[in-house]
Amino acid sequence: MRIVVIGAGAIGASCALALAEAGAEVVVVDRTGVAAETSSRCEGNILVSDKGPGAEADLAIVARRAWSDLAARLDDDRAPGQPATEFEEKGGVVVAFAGGAAALDAFAASQRAIGIRADAASAEDLRRLEPHLSPEVARGIHYPDDAQVQPSLATQAMLARARRLGAEFRIAEVSGAVSIGDRLAGVATPDGEIMADAVVNCAGPWAGEVAALLGARLDIRPRRGAILVTTPMPQRVFHKVYDADYVGAVGSSDAALQTSTVVESTPAGTVLIGSSRERVGFSTNGTLAPITEIAAKATRLFPFLADTMLLRSYVGFRPYTPDHLPVIGADARVGGLFHAAGHEGAGIGLAPTTGELIAHAVLGIPAPLDPAPFLPTRASLGEAA
Repeated sequence: MRIVVIGAGAIGASCALALAEAGAEVVVVDRTGVAAETSSRCEGNILVSDKGPGAEADLAIVARRAWSDLAARLDDDRAPGQPATEFEEKGGVVVAFAGGAAALDAFAASQRAIGIRADAASAEDLRRLEPHLSPEVARGIHYPDDAQVQPSLATQAMLARARRLGAEFRIAEVSGAVSIGDRLAGVATPDGEIMADAVVNCAGPWAGEVAALLGARLDIRPRRGAILVTTPMPQRVFHKVYDADYVGAVGSSDAALQTSTVVESTPAGTVLIGSSRERVGFSTNGTLAPITEIAAKATRLFPFLADTMLLRSYVGFRPYTPDHLPVIGADARVGGLFHAAGHEGAGIGLAPTTGELIAHAVLGIPAPLDPAPFLPTRASLGEAA
């Protein structure tokens, strides 16, 4: 079976890998390059800590287990000169300032009920876990299963393994559909048609536009986020640390600017600082406000950051769906078309299991969990499905 995967970000690469490992002939098409957009403009989060009970949490739990095996395989399998994925099982610490402890404890209790490890951290525990954390922090929860990869390197590693299994990669922009009757039979590009038995739309925040080119409708919108990167320093942040406001920002449907604090170190010695969310289309204008808010909140959490030099800042666009669930499976109207998009800021973490769900939908291999909540035909997507 020949399958075209549109998009060479983390989701596209994971789908290509899962399909290639299942024996399919795969052609990955991207207009820019591997990990050239969203997957190179994020923090590489692999989180269970920000997921409340529900379908996304179920997906995240399965995907977190999958990442341990996948990262080991990718690192063992890499070619000479190819960097490692920088997979770190560092754990996470979610904190609350005065007034937020009760809500944080209640959220952690709901997570424990579905099997997420969420350990209450006393003031003494917090000082041990994060010695440089602000003494203003009133409460913390330790999530030992949170992890991180270097997102661009992990994406490149997934696609490199898929290519070693026979997948082909082309840089080209999809300009339309190739149809036979009422079924999609490939994609058109400026370089010619690419015929296929199935097409998988993994175009991230552009997935709605790609769906329209292929005769479908998919309500996926860009949600802009900013990240700050410090100059390298001796390690002073030992986990992924964020304030409890982050969970609310992730689950919010508000288009206006929302910021919360997420701080973590990288193996290179830099510190990544986020995060913001706002729906402004694909505009890169007006980024001073989110960057200023992020910096102010981060220094409240880790006061030493006030005297730290910034190396750079950047923005990226996350694929947002109104019901906050990714879209994974066969299109509701166009035969031969499948979607894997709408993961917003969780795409890196959910990538391996998304690939498996696409391999299930396209090739019929066993699914790692119930795919129904993520199908494009689900009622919560409404007419846009």
